[in-house]
Amino acid sequence: MFVLSGLAIVPLAAWLGRATEALAAQAGSGVGALLNATFGNATELIVAIVALRAGLVEVVKASLAGSIIGNLLLVLGLSLLLGGLRRERQEFNRMAASVAASAMALATIGLVLPAAFSLTTRASNRSDEGALSLLVAALLIALYLLSLVFSLGTHAHLYAGDTHEQSERTWPVPRALVVLAASTAGLGLMSELLVGSLEGAVRQLGWSELFIGVIFVPIIGNAAEHATAVVAATKDRMDLSLGIALGSSTQVALLVAPILVFASIVLGHPMDLIFPAIELVALSAGVAIAALITLDGESNWFEGAQLLTAYGVIAVVMFLAV
Repeated sequence: MFVLSGLAIVPLAAWLGRATEALAAQAGSGVGALLNATFGNATELIVAIVALRAGLVEVVKASLAGSIIGNLLLVLGLSLLLGGLRRERQEFNRMAASVAASAMALATIGLVLPAAFSLTTRASNRSDEGALSLLVAALLIALYLLSLVFSLGTHAHLYAGDTHEQSERTWPVPRALVVLAASTAGLGLMSELLVGSLEGAVRQLGWSELFIGVIFVPIIGNAAEHATAVVAATKDRMDLSLGIALGSSTQVALLVAPILVFASIVLGHPMDLIFPAIELVALSAGVAIAALITLDGESNWFEGAQLLTAYGVIAVVMFLAV
């Protein structure tokens, strides 16, 4: 049940993404970009909300860290590797990549410092950590909103390269709305089955909850989006590919994680931003190496291999961790 429900999420996420793209194409570039941003990580958000309702707070935290790591290392690594196999180098918008990298660095600060506060402040307690998490979450959401103003308003020209990648044939609005609603409902059902069978999967497969949260859940939740980024890179459309990989990571850190902090209170299982040390180390390392590779505005296949190697090391560590 765990494996089948996980596999069923992949095509549902693909339909959700295609319906969103169709609505975005009809709405125009500005509103369309906002729609893509809003629904870009809808699959992950649905799975996380279902897991929070079940009280699996640590699994949700692990899936958030894993989604960021997976986009920065696995997706970006595959994109650079496969895109650069037949080319000496590939070029992309250096300024847009720099902005995304700096936003991820700031988001990492927002995720690391609460844990540092918890470890170094003896007087801290659960209420202090909860209040700190709420304040940090509000600040991260504010930064995300400012990033929308930057990318859709004041500096929209930096992202103009992504707008021509729209599909020539898109669904009509009524069909897109029906598919959007149906795929969202299906994702909710499959997420319930996935979370409900998690305990049995941990026991029978021998996987740790850390590995499931950091590696398995993010891969199935973002599989369709990952494939789009890799295919774009093989066609030398690097602005689109990096926009998906870096943009999705930024969105998870600045929007999805903070929203879940507030939603967890309503769901009765409060979640803070105090992540385990192993997840924070992997997250910080992933952000650092991705920033180093993308800041020069060009890439090659060996840089992709480096990112994939880093992801492989993290996956092995998470699999062996108890």
